[in-house]
Amino acid sequence: MSTGFAGAEAANIKIGDVVAVFAQGPIGLCATAGAKLRGASTIIAIDGVDERLRIARQLGADVTLNFREVDVVDEIFKLTGGRGVDASIEALGLQSTFEQALRVLKPGGTLSSLGVYSSDLTIPLGAFHAGLGDHRIVTSLCPGGKERMRRLLNVVASERVDLGALVTHQYRLENIVEAYDLFANQRDGVLKVAIKPF
Repeated sequence: MSTGFAGAEAANIKIGDVVAVFAQGPIGLCATAGAKLRGASTIIAIDGVDERLRIARQLGADVTLNFREVDVVDEIFKLTGGRGVDASIEALGLQSTFEQALRVLKPGGTLSSLGVYSSDLTIPLGAFHAGLGDHRIVTSLCPGGKERMRRLLNVVASERVDLGALVTHQYRLENIVEAYDLFANQRDGVLKVAIKPF
């Protein structure tokens, strides 16, 4: 929860902004919810799994795009009348999604990168040399601390956002190895696993 919300905060989303959130795993879904809480007027959620896109709508996405079915960059420019988005959040950690998140920004837009990249990330400089590089790229780690957790729990307690849809599986404590295996291998549409002590 903290990382996704931090991505929305780092993007400096303002009331009325148009935001694209790339990848709707647990972090991206929380970034979608965070964008809604910060006042985005239109949130575009991108993923390749329809069930995740359905949950993204529950958490505040206005438009969902399945990257397996459409050219995401073209669709976002159509949706924004050629303008681009005020902010994009990249929550996957792939070079290709980073580049897409950068390409859909309007001049002056902000890319908030939450992804954990398995190799060096290359920033495409072609657009910058063409004079289109008036963008901010920010990164954020998972902020913690007692005060941060208190604030996040207050948001959940206020029922302004319902993150229950993120818990897709529940296991008893004695089956924790099975739960870890499910999550590690990303089977059965798993997002988050709740472990019940008894």
